[in-house]
Amino acid sequence: MRHVLAPSLLLAAMIPAGAQGQDGFTLDGSIRARVEGIDGQFRPATDDTAALLLRTFVAGEYRHGAFRIGGELEDARVYFERRHSSVSTTEVNAIEPVQAYVGADLGGGAAVQAGRFTMDLGSRRLISRQSFRNTTNAFTGARFDWRPAKGDGVTAFWTMPQNRLPDDRDGILSNAVAVDRETSALQFFGGEARKAQAIGAASAELYLFRLAERDDRDFLTRNRRLWTIGGRIVEAPHAGAFDVEVEGAWQGGTTRATATASDRTDLPVSAYLIHARVGRTFRGPWSPRLSFAYDLASGDGGGRHYTRFDTLFGARTFDFGPTSFYGPVGRANLSSPEARLEVTPDKRWDGYFAVRPLWLASASDGFASTGVRDATGAAGRYAGTQIDARARYWLVPNRLRLASGVALLAKSRLLRDAPNAPATGDTHYGFTEITYSF
Repeated sequence: MRHVLAPSLLLAAMIPAGAQGQDGFTLDGSIRARVEGIDGQFRPATDDTAALLLRTFVAGEYRHGAFRIGGELEDARVYFERRHSSVSTTEVNAIEPVQAYVGADLGGGAAVQAGRFTMDLGSRRLISRQSFRNTTNAFTGARFDWRPAKGDGVTAFWTMPQNRLPDDRDGILSNAVAVDRETSALQFFGGEARKAQAIGAASAELYLFRLAERDDRDFLTRNRRLWTIGGRIVEAPHAGAFDVEVEGAWQGGTTRATATASDRTDLPVSAYLIHARVGRTFRGPWSPRLSFAYDLASGDGGGRHYTRFDTLFGARTFDFGPTSFYGPVGRANLSSPEARLEVTPDKRWDGYFAVRPLWLASASDGFASTGVRDATGAAGRYAGTQIDARARYWLVPNRLRLASGVALLAKSRLLRDAPNAPATGDTHYGFTEITYSF
């Protein structure tokens, strides 16, 4: 166990908790240890597994006047998993400099940043720094932000998303150290505009993103050349009031159906995403909030157009429950309502319970993030029902937090009868984690 914990503890030992130097130098980070397990696997040709996941972030920034320089080191590792589990670069990225940037404040709420960095934009459904997942998305490039008033702003960026390494099976299973690589063969750029109180108390966002990729010497791609245009209206939850959120996005451009070298056919793309939610937070003990949501993401129906929505670099946990070794639900080929109850007994406790029936938008396409597909459509559109719950407690406020969660995927006809569906019964998943922030 000493060798398991050593890399994360070494990174943490490099800096004292909450250190702040005399010259505008700040340091912070976190260490998280999670035990999780899954049985009744839904992924084809993948083993059930249990594992220990460790993740450490150490971030530092030096500011002098309008200028700043910063960086962040990530150490994400997995131990004791089975060889044929679903572990991948979404769980393993050992000793990686995910951020290394310079920036400047230009005045009037404007700022620029260049180098390696992470991003959270808008709802985080399309661009996100990951939180539940063991590794995070990161980018190399430049961004410009203008925030003239609270809640208002414009962001523009041009980046090359980092490809996490190692990406071979032996390297992942051994937690090998390899610096992630960016390449001009994969570029991602665009912008977002935000306006507070655009419609009554609700804020509004508009965005336009471009993803352009091509085959590189080290990897094959689907040559995605996608435009994504969308918008969101959101009114945040308040005690004793209703809250709403509506987001819609459309994708166009071209892509290939597969990443194989023999696939040279560029298909025109027309895909879409819709998310709608209404909730109400009640006054009283535990501040219960009841919400109802509906998510629709197009799937591919075959033919001369490609119609499966691409979630780009978004996060899923806040809509669809835990990911990592679980995560069957994603924003592709999905039609799904949800009922959710959230409670906050006090400043230390919070939790939720959610129920989500799952349908396919296209019966002949692979369902969401499972990899299960019946190309004939004979297995129907109903995949099953997901039930998940989570509770979190601050053992030491703002320093040490304990969290635990469970999920059940009650499989229906598609996940049982599709040609590549594993004969494993319903899926059960659980995790317990502890996070120390400094």
